[in-house]
Amino acid sequence: MKNTLLTLAFASLAALSAKAQDAEMAQAVVNYKFTHLRDTTQKDKPYTEAMVLFLGQTSSVYRSYDKKLQDALMRKQMEQQLAEQRGNSQINIKGSSTRPLTRSEIFQFAAKNKMVRKEPVIMTTYLIEEDMPKINWKITADTASFGSLHCQKATGRFKGRDYTAWFCPDVPFHAGPWKLNGLPGLIVEAYDSKKEVEFKFESLEEVKPSEKPATTEAAAPAPGMGQGGVRMFTIGGDDPNADPNLIALPKEGVRASPKEFANLEEARKKDPQGFAKSQMAAAGMQVAPSGGGGTTNFVSGSSAGGGGGSVRSVSFSAGPGAGGASEINNPLELPEKK
Repeated sequence: MKNTLLTLAFASLAALSAKAQDAEMAQAVVNYKFTHLRDTTQKDKPYTEAMVLFLGQTSSVYRSYDKKLQDALMRKQMEQQLAEQRGNSQINIKGSSTRPLTRSEIFQFAAKNKMVRKEPVIMTTYLIEEDMPKINWKITADTASFGSLHCQKATGRFKGRDYTAWFCPDVPFHAGPWKLNGLPGLIVEAYDSKKEVEFKFESLEEVKPSEKPATTEAAAPAPGMGQGGVRMFTIGGDDPNADPNLIALPKEGVRASPKEFANLEEARKKDPQGFAKSQMAAAGMQVAPSGGGGTTNFVSGSSAGGGGGSVRSVSFSAGPGAGGASEINNPLELPEKK
């Protein structure tokens, strides 16, 4: 760990003269166990999720590790079933999604004083840019160790909660989990006064260069499926061929203000099916009537009688365990008391 700290400190010195970048390779990654008591009527059943914070010289991104694993599993299932049904004019894919996980990702650009929230919605990825939240931290003389990391204590109020944060001045990245920021060092662990929200430190690791994953074979055209074959994608997911250690905003992301995205979310809540159909249509896909039992049918390619092209339909069944989010009467962000 000592060598890790020295390496990170050296890298940070180089960043002092570097210009802020929108895309850069991560140098370190912090693993957190995120705990949130979403339903106060079930205090013995808090929501938990493995999260990661990728740290670059001038930026960071906080995302769900569990979501990445779930996406990889679902993609593998789709690849196997596409291979087994190659040549069919209609493909039936059964998934085994277990639970809804955090889709949003938080990018911090400290040098620019900007924060960007990446929100995948059906076939579109929205980018919501805001100024970096300002937290009035009070640094105390209290210290504690997390593994070999020697940390100082700070307290501050943010989004309706009183937080305690432990930061490490020896790790010179001014970042933290979620939207927490603004301390002279890495925020290693944080929790609110009621312990309803907690970002528990698991580990700090140096990032080793990774090989770019090869394009999946299942994405190739399948015999008998017409020109173009079956296009592989994960709804709300990332490009599986992208380097996982790259901190970069998607080029195809749609910029939206916080108000615009809030209105979009409200429209989705009012009419989920209609919203999904409009999103699919905008992406050039048709949504056929549901087959029942949690099955959704997607039709791509040319329509019947459209000039000789074949109609390709794909039905996806989420399978047992899939469903909406659990009851939330205690959101992560609370309104400030007046």
